[in-house]
Amino acid sequence: MQIFGVDIGGSGIKGAPVDLDRGDLAQERHKVLTPHPATPDAVADGVREVVGHFGWTGPVGLTFPGVVTGGALIRTAANVDKSWVDKDARALFAERLGGLPVTVVNDADAAGVAEMHFGAGRGRRGTVVVLTFGTGIGSAVFVDGTLVPNTELGHLELDGHEAEKRASSKVKEDRDLTWEQWAHRVQRYLAHVEMLFSPELFIIGGGVSRKAHKFLPHIEGIEAEIVPAQLQNNAGIVGAAMRAAERE
Repeated sequence: MQIFGVDIGGSGIKGAPVDLDRGDLAQERHKVLTPHPATPDAVADGVREVVGHFGWTGPVGLTFPGVVTGGALIRTAANVDKSWVDKDARALFAERLGGLPVTVVNDADAAGVAEMHFGAGRGRRGTVVVLTFGTGIGSAVFVDGTLVPNTELGHLELDGHEAEKRASSKVKEDRDLTWEQWAHRVQRYLAHVEMLFSPELFIIGGGVSRKAHKFLPHIEGIEAEIVPAQLQNNAGIVGAAMRAAERE
């Protein structure tokens, strides 16, 4: 079974048909840059371009970098335009995609669902925290495999700032930090999350998961097991498609 997944991020909008039997992309993904400002209409145009690239005419699952309630309503918009707040994203995307069935889910929740089903969290019980490092820091918390939605742990305070303003991968790039310097910031963040949630496992996702060998060895003093996401930066696309399939 194939469903289309789209992952909307602060820097890019990427999507592809997903093979839900394998938990992998059925075709090579297509990506466009996230518009700036990332207003609802501009982002919807980008989504239409990604979906249209494949000539897709079936259900579409989309991630959004903020709190999503009821599979439709946007509650926060930290890394996109603030005009998203209180927007019915499902209605907007459905209209822009010519009436295709649409499902919208928080981006980190989507990535987490995919990792728990097909990736590094498969079969794991207890408390698992999936963290995606990109433009911001997304989070997905699972207890015995059940998602606690919209946790948004990237906005925890760390050293007097929002954590994602200290330890996202964008911060690493913007401040030209070495992998070791950045790892020390991530370590402080993980220690804070561990103090609050006492997880058995941290799964580190986002684009940096492809280079886990460059920073994970520098992270020390965390009791929980720390592993890179197996689906890497495709987890959001896969998770979005999984959520869309649940509505079918």
